[in-house]
Amino acid sequence: MSSSDTPAPETPRGTAGRHAPTSGTGRPTLAQVVSALDGLYPPSTAEGWDAVGLVAGDPAAPVGKVLFAVDPVAAVVDEALDWGADLLVTHHPLFLRGVSSVAATTFKGSVVHRLLTGGCALHVAHTNADAAPRGVADALADLVGITDRRPLEVSAAGETHELSHGLAPGAGHGTGYGTDRGIGRVGRLAEPTTLADFARRVAAVLPATAQGIRFSGDPDALVTTAAVLGGSGDGYFDAVRAADADVYVTSDLRHHPASELRERAEFESRAAGASGPAGIPFLVDTAHYASEWPWLRYAVEDLAAALAADGLAVEARVSEIVTDPWTGQVPSR
Repeated sequence: MSSSDTPAPETPRGTAGRHAPTSGTGRPTLAQVVSALDGLYPPSTAEGWDAVGLVAGDPAAPVGKVLFAVDPVAAVVDEALDWGADLLVTHHPLFLRGVSSVAATTFKGSVVHRLLTGGCALHVAHTNADAAPRGVADALADLVGITDRRPLEVSAAGETHELSHGLAPGAGHGTGYGTDRGIGRVGRLAEPTTLADFARRVAAVLPATAQGIRFSGDPDALVTTAAVLGGSGDGYFDAVRAADADVYVTSDLRHHPASELRERAEFESRAAGASGPAGIPFLVDTAHYASEWPWLRYAVEDLAAALAADGLAVEARVSEIVTDPWTGQVPSR
């Protein structure tokens, strides 16, 4: 599939559109929009290695249009500037590590210069959006049909945030989105299904990419519980095993960790004479971009609601550009 053949992501079935309703009347400043975003995705809940928050822009500048995207790549910058956006909000950081220059002679420096010259600020919500209620994990869990869910792993940053706001860690478990902040989600599937049918569901609800969806395990095995983690997730295999999930949906699965997990699962299943699905957890591997894109719709809706509560409004939308770096696939024989 060539890049021109890769379709733009579709709004998942049964969901609202990509533009948020705006019920406020006043035009906010960048500082007010950032404050609303920080309320939804507190920077204090980001992982310690992460780089989130306002990257570029004048806090006093007015904001009328906000574009949400997964990646701050050149094509997305083109879209933001062509649309006249005053703010670009991306999931992935432009600068994850420290730099000594943002000169326009570098590709990342050129992004900053083009945005500022065009009057568009840049803000990042990364692992703080992964962990948030109605964040990346919840959006993915909603699409694949996980109910009665909880974080796969409650982060220390999330617990600190809850305690500082007078909330008991895990107070929202089993109550929809609740107040839970943590990496991934795990819970019960709305209906038991086979692994193959579950993988087909994942393929149907996520944006199309050249990679498609891969799975590992018996296609006919019945699965009743699932864990999800948007983005790279093979570092959380121990948490998935501890949660006793039948299947794990994540991205960027590498050969050795995936192979060792499946071998261990099948060995221990035989040794224990397990009566359930043999060799759990099964694996469903998605493109990184595809597993995180669904959150953008929630972000548009929730920003609009947060601003409207203060009598403010912006026009916000989700980028239609597929920023998955893979542009084609040749089936093996």
